[in-house]
Formats: sequence, structure tokens, C-alpha cells
Amino acid sequence: MNSSEIGGLVQHNGSALPPLSHFRLAAFDMDSTLINIECIDEIAAAAGKKEEVAAITEAAMRGEITDFKDSLRRRLALLQGVPVSALEQVLQERLQFNPGARELCAALKAAGLKLLLVSGGFTFFTRYVAAELGMDWVRSNELEIVDGRLTGALVMQPWGEICDGEEKRRMLVQCAAEIGALPAQCIAVGDGANDLPMMGAAGLSVAFHAKPRVREQAMVAINAGGLDRLLEVLR
Repeated sequence: MNSSEIGGLVQHNGSALPPLSHFRLAAFDMDSTLINIECIDEIAAAAGKKEEVAAITEAAMRGEITDFKDSLRRRLALLQGVPVSALEQVLQERLQFNPGARELCAALKAAGLKLLLVSGGFTFFTRYVAAELGMDWVRSNELEIVDGRLTGALVMQPWGEICDGEEKRRMLVQCAAEIGALPAQCIAVGDGANDLPMMGAAGLSVAFHAKPRVREQAMVAINAGGLDRLLEVLR
């Protein structure tokens, strides 16, 4: 595979990428991609179970746990009884946008692209992130809350219960079809193994400070600097 690297920006495709005007939609993962944290790990920290939960998250993102749904259910079970105030604390005190996230999304919107947020994380956080970045579509998981505490389960939504890698891919294809675009006219940006299905479907796959397996399979890997470095290869 031909590759070139400029200061931590790796392009694995030997030929030139299409111009930005070729693309119609960009799909983004949230945790550790658009934002600086894995929300579920930070919720677990509030419950004194961060190490236990983070170990499962890390293995899932590396692709060592191949069933994302199973890994998410295992982590959620450890969060049973955590108060909603812990989520509010994570949102207010821990969640920050990664460098270049706002700039990249603004540039893509200015170029006429539609934006999609697809996350194996939770609506409690994706609603805020989507509103801040001007997302056109959002798909993520809804935590079940009873009497102000997490039950350790998710709420069934019209499309299903868990947004995993396959649901991310399906959502990218569906949203592209809604605007009359082909998957080849889509950009997919992520960092973990459950982003690979949508990255594989998209015309341009981008790994952001990603796990080794994801970096290797992406057409562009941003290993240093912010998300807006993608604009360096899209003219």
C-alpha cells in the first residue's frame, strides 16, 4: 500500500483524493473522536468503577472484543444505580471538544456537506455535541433512567436498542440515500473498531488518533494535531 506522511498526517492512498466538492456527507464517531473522553468511562469513574469499565472499553475499541453489543451491556451492568447527577458532572466538567472539531465541522458545512453523528455512546451527551456542531442527523443509545438513577439498561428506540458498528454503517448509507448521495460521496471519521464498518462503506475513511487496526485500514490517518488537519488533504 502506498502511503505518504506529513507531520503525523498519513495518507495511505497513493493517488490524490477527490476534492472536498466531491463529498456530500460526513459521518463522525463521538467519543475520543469529536470529544476528548469516553463518556461511559467517565460515568464509571463517578461510580468508582472506572478501571473495570475502561478495560472493557479499551478491548472493544482495539477490536479484541468483537461483539460491541455484548461489551456495552457488560459495561452498563456495572453502572446500575449511578445517579443522573454523575452524567451532568461529566458533561459540565469533563467533556471537551477535540482540537479542530468545531473548525472541521464548520468548514464542511460551509462547503455544503450534511453532518451525521453516529455513536455507541449516549443521547445525554450526543444531544449537546450535535447541537454545538450543527449535526443534521444523530444516532446513539438512550440510557434507561428510573427515579434519577441508571438501571444498567438501554431504552428501545424505533430503530433498535444499540448503535453498534453495523448500525453506524447502515445510518451512513441511509442518510446518504436521503440526500441522493452515494456512499462514495461520504466521509467517515472514527477511532475504534466499531467505526470500521462505516469507514469501509464511505468513499473516504479517516482515523483520528485511532487504534492501530483502525489507522492501518483508514485512507487517511491523523496521528498528530487536530481534526481540521483533514482539510489539508481535501482541496
